[in-house]
Amino acid sequence: MVKRSGILIATAISASLFLSACTSRPSEEELRQLNDLKAEVSALEKQVPDKEKEKAKLEKEVAEKNGKLQECQDDQAAVRKALGQ
Repeated sequence: MVKRSGILIATAISASLFLSACTSRPSEEELRQLNDLKAEVSALEKQVPDKEKEKAKLEKEVAEKNGKLQECQDDQAAVRKALGQ
């Protein structure tokens, strides 16, 4: 998703530069902006694997906590049943 966003941003800026330019060459400012966006996209793409690992770790923790919660609820139900409630 981050990768797509970066590509879309770069494409949108490139398209706007192309459509609004009066010359066939981009200005220095336009080239700087494009290079800045490329660097940002690259940095974000490098973060994706780490974020995916972090997400998997958090999902595992949630699953473990849900399992413990279910155990507690089962124990509570057994106690209530034993007490005749």
